[in-house]
Amino acid sequence: MVTKLDKVDVVTVGVGWAGGIVASELTKAGYKVVGLERGEERTLEDYLHGHDELKYSNRQEMMVDLSDDTVTFRNTLSDEAIPVREPSSFIVGTGLGGGGSHWSAQTHRYFPYDFEIRSKTIERYGEEKIPQDMTLQDWGITYNELEPYYDKFEKMVGISGEVDPLGQERSNPYPNPPMKKTPAMKLFHEAAESLGYHPYVIPTGNVTQTYENPDGQTLNACQYCAFCGSYGCEYGAKSDPIVTVLPVAKKTGNFELRTNSNVKRVLYEGEKATGVIYVDTQTGEEFEQPADLVVLTSYTFNNIRLLLLSKIGKPYDPKTGEGVIGKNFTDHHNYYGGRGFFNEKKFNLYVGSGAQGVTFSDFTADHFDHNNFDFIHGGQVEYRQGGSPPIVTNPVPKGTPNWGEEFKEKSLYYYNRTLSFMTQKAVMPWKEHYVDLDPNYVDTSGDPLVRVTWDYTDQDRNLHELLKQKGEEVFTEMGADIIEIDEMPEHFPGTFNGQHNGGGVIMGDNPETSAVNTYLQMWDVDNLFVCGASAFPHFGPTNPTTTMGALTYRATEGMIKYLKNGGGQLVKAKSMKQNT
Repeated sequence: MVTKLDKVDVVTVGVGWAGGIVASELTKAGYKVVGLERGEERTLEDYLHGHDELKYSNRQEMMVDLSDDTVTFRNTLSDEAIPVREPSSFIVGTGLGGGGSHWSAQTHRYFPYDFEIRSKTIERYGEEKIPQDMTLQDWGITYNELEPYYDKFEKMVGISGEVDPLGQERSNPYPNPPMKKTPAMKLFHEAAESLGYHPYVIPTGNVTQTYENPDGQTLNACQYCAFCGSYGCEYGAKSDPIVTVLPVAKKTGNFELRTNSNVKRVLYEGEKATGVIYVDTQTGEEFEQPADLVVLTSYTFNNIRLLLLSKIGKPYDPKTGEGVIGKNFTDHHNYYGGRGFFNEKKFNLYVGSGAQGVTFSDFTADHFDHNNFDFIHGGQVEYRQGGSPPIVTNPVPKGTPNWGEEFKEKSLYYYNRTLSFMTQKAVMPWKEHYVDLDPNYVDTSGDPLVRVTWDYTDQDRNLHELLKQKGEEVFTEMGADIIEIDEMPEHFPGTFNGQHNGGGVIMGDNPETSAVNTYLQMWDVDNLFVCGASAFPHFGPTNPTTTMGALTYRATEGMIKYLKNGGGQLVKAKSMKQNT
């Protein structure tokens, strides 16, 4: 039996960065918000004495249980999908704060090119530059329109950063100075600069000094302890929903948090959502939470899954290209880079933080002429010093035995003499890359798992060839004695280990090619908003959180306007402008 609760103004599904921003902004505006989080509650005290590599890095304590909550995966439409069960292959956070609690906190903005990618590519290179099956489309919003919300997110988070010399126009500098440059970072910076590139310190939510954000929340200075990505920060020095937006929402008295609450369906009548059904995971009781406004603020896969299970929106069909739910899935998969082994140089690699590092943007967006390259967009080469955990860090040159005396000798010798570079690349959408409900596999409650169909393309391989050459060039200039380069496998192996997944509920200015408008409001159900990287029509070259946060801040303005005006679409749909 389902217990029907009293109606509230707003209910959010998921309480991480997106859910926290919605709760903060809507409660400050005077609305009653209920936040439903399927995981457990967390506080800063829960992170104390959490420097346990085995527990967090290896056993993934802060991630979902893959025995129940996972996805199935296949490379092509003709393959049979199988569930992803290996913890290191599917890193999706659970619990209050979600990915915002265990993230590495790299916080780049996307480029102006990203938001008008189809139009700008055709303008410079002609429509023939875009492959036939690449379902590329503009986002329906420009960088300049989104810039004030980027600024708002960065100030709330307290970003520590150095402005990219080739970067976007900004209304303000970062609110905090960049992270300290280690000797290894300086070496990478000097080498890249000597080659004519434009290196800079990576922007991050690891705060470099005591900082009070505009909402009055205080963050502390980073300790460079190296227990960052996959960990919560016991010092309160890594920006996290539980130390920023959620305390603001709670302080208003208008926010009610319900943890251990797993939402199963969005309820609707006609063109209006009426609320959600959720299960208390501790008691098994089912509840109906009515609301004037329903906001999906969970991870990409769950946003898509809830819409498909609730039969909201038209599911995407890769054979006809029709439909929108599940369309344009992208995985920010290919971090392949390389490593350099140094005989004469030794570094302290135990210190670091999640996003401490140096990169350059010379080969991102449209900063270089693509006429002689068989790909669009680009990516960046970066060196990051996140700390080298001793259990999983045993760098040895190829050809070294993986056990025995020689292995032990070389792993000890090279532990502080090995630097690695990674590449982050923009990922384009394709007609046959999508998400739907799996016809064979279900979770413990009997609901279908989501099925992901995705693989590498020539676009990905060609872009990797360029960036790995640039990385090798920089490491040669740094003086590495041995350089080893990662090669992309023939097919994507199903390792969703970056927590960078986008698309499936994409934004745009036309309901025929997008699921939500530029306020992340569903075209089909106007009191249902879907916030997250699920709105990205393609994946930019860097981490998604900053862009997701900016879009969510803009969406909250739309939600407030919607509630004040008593409903209606916030954006007028445009006619078909672009073939996809």
